[in-house]
Amino acid sequence: MIAPRRFLPSIASLRALEALDRLGSASAAAQELSLTQGAVSRQIQALERQMGMVLVQRDAKKLTLTDPAQAYAAEIRQALQTIAQASLRLQARPAGGQLNLAILPAFGMRWLMPRLPDFARRHPQITINMGTELVPFNFASHGYDAALHYGTGDWPGTDRLLLRHERMIPVCAPELRDRTACAQDVLRYPLLHIQTRPDAWADWLKAQGVDASQPLNGTIYDQYSTIVQAALHGLGIALLPDYLAEQDLAARRLVSPFGPGADARGAYYLVWPRDRGANPALAQFREWLAGQAQPEDPLPR
Repeated sequence: MIAPRRFLPSIASLRALEALDRLGSASAAAQELSLTQGAVSRQIQALERQMGMVLVQRDAKKLTLTDPAQAYAAEIRQALQTIAQASLRLQARPAGGQLNLAILPAFGMRWLMPRLPDFARRHPQITINMGTELVPFNFASHGYDAALHYGTGDWPGTDRLLLRHERMIPVCAPELRDRTACAQDVLRYPLLHIQTRPDAWADWLKAQGVDASQPLNGTIYDQYSTIVQAALHGLGIALLPDYLAEQDLAARRLVSPFGPGADARGAYYLVWPRDRGANPALAQFREWLAGQAQPEDPLPR
């Protein structure tokens, strides 16, 4: 059941409040909404009457949202974005349906993209829209139908398909190789850390029997693409997923003289909320992706 009318203000009033909160002035909100300042003020007054409370503090020069109104504006901002995204999908919906997919940048580019032409040939009527997300998120507020996630598969309210496990390999530029002989020696050089996996280096060192109880030095990056470039230019030793390192290792742009790789704690999954599992486009994509989920196979060239 939809909430009673008194809890469902007009979109125009909500847009006026959200714009005033985000832009900080009635004149800026009016310009963005193509309204007069008076019209913006009237929309907010109508919202105040419906809510039965003061939302804006008024003086001669400025309108300022109260603290509760600011919190309210932050919540409705997400709702307005969801409505806009749903409307866009409705207008642009292809005959075969569409899938809004969140991807991890490195895994999406190196693992999914080389395989995706096969899906396009098999299902040309389905459109896949992709956005980049670095960490798990709330499906309800982002509008995605599914996501490529990394983790242990314990996301509440979702179903998942295992795509591949991950093996981490320490690599560096060739000029560092002669000065490094074993796993213990990596502690003498700058380590390149990925922000989303703060324990990756400690896990690898432990797997090699190296004491990593002391804080590890080095720099932190938010994406593997940046870490790869840092390693290529000799800025330190990178711990990379095997699928991401193999091309540079084959071309000898990177080397791995520090010892074997080690299995990571997590794995890559296709994840989707249970209430969207019946989406026909998602079902077709999931069925196709299950045939690609062969962690030990090399990437297509």
